[in-house]
Amino acid sequence: MWFQRMALEDWFDTYQYEIDYDIGESAVKCLTLGDIDIDPKDILLRYGHHKGRPDLREAVAAQYQGFTPDEVIVTSGASEANFCVVSALVKPGDHVVIEHPNYPSLYEVPRSLGCNVNLLTLKYEDQFKPNLDALARMVTPDTKLVSLTHPNNPTGSKISEDDLKRVVDLVESMDTFLLFDETYREMDLEDPMPPAAVYSPRVVSISSMSKCYGLPGIRIGWLATKDRHILDNVLAIREQVSITNNAVSEEVAVHVLNNKDRFLASSKKRIDQNRGIVSRWMNEQTHVEWVEPEAGVVCFPRIKADVKIEPEQLYRRLAEEYMTFVLPGRCFEMDNHHFRIGFGAEPEEIETGLANVSEALGV
Repeated sequence: MWFQRMALEDWFDTYQYEIDYDIGESAVKCLTLGDIDIDPKDILLRYGHHKGRPDLREAVAAQYQGFTPDEVIVTSGASEANFCVVSALVKPGDHVVIEHPNYPSLYEVPRSLGCNVNLLTLKYEDQFKPNLDALARMVTPDTKLVSLTHPNNPTGSKISEDDLKRVVDLVESMDTFLLFDETYREMDLEDPMPPAAVYSPRVVSISSMSKCYGLPGIRIGWLATKDRHILDNVLAIREQVSITNNAVSEEVAVHVLNNKDRFLASSKKRIDQNRGIVSRWMNEQTHVEWVEPEAGVVCFPRIKADVKIEPEQLYRRLAEEYMTFVLPGRCFEMDNHHFRIGFGAEPEEIETGLANVSEALGV
């Protein structure tokens, strides 16, 4: 089989709908249609624009200084944007460098397309920051694509603007492209960086409505770039996959982006509160350590090396006995002593879920 299932998604299928305390999800708690002031009975259920609704692309383009709606393509989530961009830029045998850990499709897609994939692994000892000297050594004249994600999933680390500019200079000098997944960019409680695509035509920014807005179920994402060749190729590829976006989903996305300050304020308030809950819990732990997340809604703690516990058994026991959901490190091809905690849920759910982790650890 050419494409392989992701261990992460298999874990979701196995447990997420069977639990009561979801402290593994990587998004703000999902909204309902009742939270959004639209009338679905007025939505025309026709085929949409292949690039996405013009007013939706206009709302997205407003986030990218100097961009027009024609430099944005709206996709079925950020996953489709990733698939289409990678497919537009590489062919079997091409060399790509992907930051790791990451959402697995960012490296599974180029692997499945037969690329030569090198992983730039973020290390706990480096505060999960990318080693840009190592990256520079990995990129060669044959490298077709570099892919980074910041704020990072699952670690919560973020890259500085100076370091981003350094990466942009690298890809420009090596005549390659940077795919920058910035799905959590607006979930930075400090001032978010400008989108990466504004720095160079050789950068493609990817984002979505899923994480910051609590709307993963509408499956709306996008890509933004000044490179016309990429835009044309992405359009040709998605016409073979999804053709157009869901009409109801685009209506929801337009409404939320046109009122983004209100929705983001609610998300940031919850994240600030919940990150405090997780931080206080971590400060009390003797079995677990972490790199405190700088942005986003996830963190990637690890069970200490001297703790006599089998991680896989712990994660399954949490789900099956404690009805509590976390993500094992192996789902990100990392040491399984790591696990992802997400803190976008209601505070009471976070507190109970964390208490269950403590009990299962024997703390």
